[in-house]
Amino acid sequence: MVWCPDWPVVASGVAGPVVVIHANRVVVASAQARAEGVRIGQRRRQAEAACPGLSVVGRDEDRDARAFEPLVAAVAGFCPTVEVIRPGLCAFAARGPARYFGGEESLARQVAESVDAATATAAVSGTGGEGCRVGVADGPFAGTLAARRGRIVPPGATAEFLAPLSVRELGRPELADLLERLGVRTLGQLAALPAPQVLSRFGWEGAAVHRLARGLDERQLDARQPPEDLSVEDELDPPVERVDTAAFVAKALADRLYAGLVEGGWRCTLVRIEAESEHGESLSRIWRHDGTFNAATLAERVRWQLDGWLTGPSRPTAGLTRLRLIPEEMVADHGTQLGFWGGMAEADQQAARVLARVQSMIGPDRVLTAVLDGGRSPIERATLVPWGDQRAPRRRPELPWPGRIPPPAPALTGAPGGSIALEDSRGGPVMVNSRAEPSGAPARLRPSRGPELIVRGWSAPWPCQERWWDPDGHRRRAWMQVAVDDGRAFLLAAEGGCWSVEAVYD
Repeated sequence: MVWCPDWPVVASGVAGPVVVIHANRVVVASAQARAEGVRIGQRRRQAEAACPGLSVVGRDEDRDARAFEPLVAAVAGFCPTVEVIRPGLCAFAARGPARYFGGEESLARQVAESVDAATATAAVSGTGGEGCRVGVADGPFAGTLAARRGRIVPPGATAEFLAPLSVRELGRPELADLLERLGVRTLGQLAALPAPQVLSRFGWEGAAVHRLARGLDERQLDARQPPEDLSVEDELDPPVERVDTAAFVAKALADRLYAGLVEGGWRCTLVRIEAESEHGESLSRIWRHDGTFNAATLAERVRWQLDGWLTGPSRPTAGLTRLRLIPEEMVADHGTQLGFWGGMAEADQQAARVLARVQSMIGPDRVLTAVLDGGRSPIERATLVPWGDQRAPRRRPELPWPGRIPPPAPALTGAPGGSIALEDSRGGPVMVNSRAEPSGAPARLRPSRGPELIVRGWSAPWPCQERWWDPDGHRRRAWMQVAVDDGRAFLLAAEGGCWSVEAVYD
């Protein structure tokens, strides 16, 4: 695995402390920026406040892929079959090349030197990057972690290398949170769990990460050769020299390839992009997807590759006359289990872009999201913060909060608004004394608007006294739950001799 740290920053060509922004958030930060206190996930204004001399650039995946092509070409000098996983990270099989370049350590050193030299001579020089890192292990997952640490893992020692690493390295934050709450904090602890119990408790996702923790890469589970040739190609006449014209053809080819995959019940995880020039030059590159390609991601990778070929320093001497897409690695399509709300990474990113656009139109304080907060009443426990800000509670929700409304939580807070009268069977008002005792049995509710409601059941009131030591902030109230004849239930609050509706239960 060949990894270029902070590649979007390096590809921008900007020197000094730099961050890459997407949806008004920091997605990549240079080492100089991190040294000044900039962190991934910060809002732009927070990052600029932490580092006054900060340079800000937008995320541009086309730029990142185009700038990465000369580095991939340098790696291809050691092994022609290089898999580009994403701009900044590529991989190749090390066993064969290691025999010709003096072993794996010597190969890793020479690859790093070659990539660093290609970076220095490309348009991205002068950014002060950390330099290329190369790692060797038994699979892509372990190889990526080894590259981040500059390690050469001996054959068969992958599980031992992974054992002390945190489960956060799996790249699945929600699952990592759950594992840590259960006391499973390292990959070694995860690997020691029985596989059947992991599958039954965490499902297929848990089984996949369990295999990774044991050093068994998930990419090799169901990969096999396709039963037929599904490759697609097209003649370019006249020869194409412009990226936009070639990308138009690439989009049609990607659609054809994806249609063939769907018809045959396949999913593609590895695709080879080949091109020929008018002067007989042959170009070839392999791209891998962490999941599976669809028509859009196929067209995107082909456009990136064409951009790198036609605008890079080693571009062909004539226009392209042929373009070919070959699915190198395919697995049977057994379907994909979506989240409960259909949530996927693409949908989340699209929602983030839309919310950021709306926020820029109507103001940051007009687009809000709810955060579970500490407090006693339902209204206090829901805090609205501007979308994009840190979703941190103002008060600690894990504290006991004596007198807090017991579960289940109501469905709607603050409705209907205004005061409400609570009466007994004789029409007299029901009040609560200093000992939280009602003056009578509730029989009717009279809202300020709408018909009266007949009480079918009610709970004993319970008091809540807050900040008794503060004359200005002292607050004394009592709550009561009542069920009415239309099937609803209300949480009523008595304060200052008046009743109000605090929340509504469905």
